[in-house]
Amino acid sequence: MEYEFEGRTEKEAIDKAAQELGLEKDDFDVEILETQKQGLFKKGFVRIKVHASGQRAFFGPVNEDKAGRASEIGKVSKAVFGDPVPQGDYEEKMTAFTAGLIQRMGYPGKISVLFREKNKLGLKIESEHSSILIGKKGKNLDALQLLLNIYSGRLGREDTRVILDTENYRIRREESLVRLAYSVAEKVRESRGSILLEPMNPFDRWLIHTTLNDINDVETKSEGDGLYKQVRVFYRGLK
Repeated sequence: MEYEFEGRTEKEAIDKAAQELGLEKDDFDVEILETQKQGLFKKGFVRIKVHASGQRAFFGPVNEDKAGRASEIGKVSKAVFGDPVPQGDYEEKMTAFTAGLIQRMGYPGKISVLFREKNKLGLKIESEHSSILIGKKGKNLDALQLLLNIYSGRLGREDTRVILDTENYRIRREESLVRLAYSVAEKVRESRGSILLEPMNPFDRWLIHTTLNDINDVETKSEGDGLYKQVRVFYRGLK
């Protein structure tokens, strides 16, 4: 189902959608239809379209970074319609290992192939325990994905990256981070200061950096130690 909402700001429109639909903000996808900045004789407003069916909607562009690396959002969206049945010994072993892993955790589910690409394999979990398998901010899903990549390496496929998803969490998370990046960039521009984001895994940080890479007066850098570092978004002015 699709719905349209308006607000003075993007945040207000999204908050209104969440309240009227009785959903969490991560439970629906947002598409910006129209934006009008506030002027001397007119009020600003934002009109959005909400997709509450679980299907994906793009929020703004995700550009390539300076090294020419394209966002994985577009890559995955083109490949999700492949054959979900495991093909070959490697895929069969990976799906069986994943199924056995979550079974031993006490949260069984069905495993299928989400997409196939050169040096990349996407696996999908279908389970009534998906929320537990995802965990807070996807940390359980990240841990499971790490185990799958270790196992993949032991099968002699160190060059293949395994992506694990369930309930389209990865796509919804990426879209949420893109929205966050643009929102924070706007706040930084207004304040001429900086904002430090919550600790994120390497891919989430890369997505923030890539999203804001082509905004000339805003810059990003990672701070901290360990796997979960924080991204600082700061105003640098036009060069």
